[in-house]
Amino acid sequence: MPPRFHCPLQLSLGQDLLLPAEVAHHAVRVLRLRYGEDVVVFDGAGEEYLGELLDLAGKPAVRLRERLLVEREAPLRITLVQALAVADKMDWIVQKAVELGAAAFQPIEAERCVLKLAGDRVGKRIEHWRQVAVSAAEQCGRKRLCEVHALARLPAWLGQPDVGERWILAPEEGRALSEMPRPAGPVSLLIGPEGGWSDKELAAAQAAGCRPVRLGPRVLRTETAGLAAIAAMMALWGDY
Repeated sequence: MPPRFHCPLQLSLGQDLLLPAEVAHHAVRVLRLRYGEDVVVFDGAGEEYLGELLDLAGKPAVRLRERLLVEREAPLRITLVQALAVADKMDWIVQKAVELGAAAFQPIEAERCVLKLAGDRVGKRIEHWRQVAVSAAEQCGRKRLCEVHALARLPAWLGQPDVGERWILAPEEGRALSEMPRPAGPVSLLIGPEGGWSDKELAAAQAAGCRPVRLGPRVLRTETAGLAAIAAMMALWGDY
């Protein structure tokens, strides 16, 4: 597969697309691509084109010569609702969730989160995770970006109107994932922090309509649980 670049611009066949500065730098300076080489650009909303890298008045551009129609989005629309995790675990979770086909990522602040974000750090981390999602989409071939939502506290998120089903991973209760019926529409998958959900949070989640689900007899780490669940769901009802 030729190198892929996210260009959030209007794309059309035959267009000579001037690459955004950051994309141009990555293509020419980092990857050291040469003019005349094939590249793929996508807008993040479903449009994707094969083109040729060229010099346009001294600036890197791409001549879009073929619209690519292959669809790589998963048939399940999963939002991974992930409690904050420390160090680089969140980067890992976002990256792999995109690769596995998650449609959206919702970071959540829970009672037992070790990582605490406040002030300017919140916006900076959200923007960082959005860039991680873009890079993951470029690498894995997705044409649509996984949406990374703003940080929310669990009670506030639970208070939002339901959009599809809500499942919460609870190792000691709930039905096995393999016993759950295929989601009829979008599904939000809630994953607790390193210290697990508190009893209060579990009760509040179930009162808000979340169905408890478990993944076998072993307790998985927070950075493992959501990704394992998405992979299992894709094997059961998706495109694996």
